[in-house]
Amino acid sequence: GKKKTLRQIAMDICDRLLSLLLPDGDGYRPCFGDAKRYSDDPTWRNLLLFHEYFHAETGEGLGASHQTGWTALIVRLVRERREKLEAMKPPARRKTKTST
Repeated sequence: GKKKTLRQIAMDICDRLLSLLLPDGDGYRPCFGDAKRYSDDPTWRNLLLFHEYFHAETGEGLGASHQTGWTALIVRLVRERREKLEAMKPPARRKTKTST
């Protein structure tokens, strides 16, 4: 396998965990399994529950879904990942005025 630093491994784990919660182009989130109401109904679409564990093949959330310290963990991971991605973006180019 490819050698990675602990930071790279941590980012890979973070990406995998976040991928369970992020919607695809059709609004489907793996953590919701086959429950269509979570992708089809706007009332439920953004209700994210962080479960105790997730199905290894489908990503469906299993076990307790109550608000626990895990919820705070995922919020922190999302924030840190966003900050990391923003730091990697090249700076925006400034528009220059053209003389006519």
